Amino acid sequence: MARDSQQQARDRLSLLAPARDETTVAHRVEQDASLVGRLLAAAGEQNDHGRPSALPDDVGAALGLFEGLREQLDRLETQVVIEARRCGMDWRQIAQHQGLNSSQAASQRYQRLMTRLEEIRQGVR
Repeated sequence: MARDSQQQARDRLSLLAPARDETTVAHRVEQDASLVGRLLAAAGEQNDHGRPSALPDDVGAALGLFEGLREQLDRLETQVVIEARRCGMDWRQIAQHQGLNSSQAASQRYQRLMTRLEEIRQGVR
């Protein structure tokens, strides 16, 4: 999806009422992404001794968030695709919004996400 399309999506969705429940998957993704952003900002700064402010343990903690972020993002994407289908969108329309070239690609992506989430649920991954 091009930057302009992404900004249009942000603008459109910002008009929706905010979620009241701060324990949603989306809120956790937002928090974790913000923490990674804070690490990167700290890494760009230097302390009084000329060394980066972020410590190896801080970087390790940030790296530890990514698997959970991927799972949460996969779960969110799956839920949005389900909602798209429920609203009557076909796979061609979904593919277009995802920046994919075909309805088959969108359907296959959804199936891969579902398989991955099921494997995580079963403890296979």
